[in-house]
Amino acid sequence: MCAQEPLGGRSGQPGQPFLNIPLHGVTFLAFGNGAPDVFSAVVAFSDPRTAGLAIGALFGAGIFVTTVLAGGIALVKPFTAASRPFLRDAIFYMVAVFVTFLALYFGSISLPWALGYLGLYIFYVCTVVICTWIHRRQRREGSSTSSSREPELVTESENGGSTSSMNGADFGEEYRPLLPHEEKTLHILTKSLNTLDYRKWRRKPCCWRLFEVFKMPIEFVLLLTVPIVDPDKEDRNWKRPLNCLHLITSPLVCILTLKSGAYGLYKIQGVFPIWGMVILTGAFLALVIFFTTKNREPPKYHCLFAFLGFLASAMWIKAAATEVVNILRTLGVIFQLSNTVLGLTLLAWGNSIGDTFSDLTMARQGYPRMAFSACFGGIIFNILVGVGLGCLLQMTSSQSVVKLEPDGLLMWILAGALGLSLVFSFVSVPAQCFHLGKAYGICLLIYYLAFLTVALLTEFKVIELTTL
Repeated sequence: MCAQEPLGGRSGQPGQPFLNIPLHGVTFLAFGNGAPDVFSAVVAFSDPRTAGLAIGALFGAGIFVTTVLAGGIALVKPFTAASRPFLRDAIFYMVAVFVTFLALYFGSISLPWALGYLGLYIFYVCTVVICTWIHRRQRREGSSTSSSREPELVTESENGGSTSSMNGADFGEEYRPLLPHEEKTLHILTKSLNTLDYRKWRRKPCCWRLFEVFKMPIEFVLLLTVPIVDPDKEDRNWKRPLNCLHLITSPLVCILTLKSGAYGLYKIQGVFPIWGMVILTGAFLALVIFFTTKNREPPKYHCLFAFLGFLASAMWIKAAATEVVNILRTLGVIFQLSNTVLGLTLLAWGNSIGDTFSDLTMARQGYPRMAFSACFGGIIFNILVGVGLGCLLQMTSSQSVVKLEPDGLLMWILAGALGLSLVFSFVSVPAQCFHLGKAYGICLLIYYLAFLTVALLTEFKVIELTTL
């Protein structure tokens, strides 16, 4: 018989409140992991010829995350899953998969259907927030025994946090100058755009230096176009000359990457281009801010640069996703592969790289619950927002109904395998009293290998079903 979970839940690690971990996993960590996936899905759905690629990528990433990644977390750090959050996330994701399965069966997605995707995700987030608030309230009204233990947990967490912050502070103080001095504006600009850390360069091997050389141009462009506001720093990463330059470069990136630059090349009354107006407006604002601020004191409106950085980052991700989709389409034509198999392999694996590294790192650091919650929260975000928003964009540009053309038997195998993996976890996890160990992880890995074998055999016509 399974042990009854306490009112506040079990963290499994000291100093980890249960209620915060699933909430962060299905919201903040899920948003961060799912942003590139959603952009690639939106880009693929914007073209009717690549809608199958988007469905294959979303389903393929879903299977990969719920089997390989979830199994990897159980192998790296066996833990006890949060019962209620797991059942809630699994049910919502099964509903999302079933709705998408119906859309594939009927072969189209209408406007109410696309809005229903977005509405279902909003309802999911509201459910998570409300449930977390209810459990927090119940926990505050819990027994005096649990209340007496809270200071000890907080003390451990605070001690650990203070130790890490002190270590970080000591490391930063090592390279601080003894006497304060006023840096020149040109020196601040060149230092801000420098992507190379000379201290690390001397200690690292040649392979790391070679990789760093390839990264430098990309990092330079990102530093030049994406402002970063860091509240953990004393000056909040205020770089006066660079931030003023961001007022020109960031809007220019946004206008030139939107609709592949079609809006940026549009001319006002057939004379003056939009990109020229953006440069003039940004230069005027940059001059105003440059002459009304100081190098060492960030202005009160410095936080607004974070929104500009978010927009510029989103446009860069969208541009990269567009190129990835175009490359996959080219590979499909060259090697005569269907969009579905490209989506469930290359695009799904590429989209899951960020999830894999972040979630496994989170598990190794002692937060397997948060990582496991992000496995389900992230893919719910991907499929609901990716399909819903992508279909809405296609409806606004071309037609009122998005046509879906499944690539024969392979698409149904993909949808069935994803549904079966969710049912397996939904049944097996409660059967294990929510204690997830290495046996659970090994079973999930074997399941994914079996699915991938069947999918590839189907793509190469080894497995065929003539009735479909």
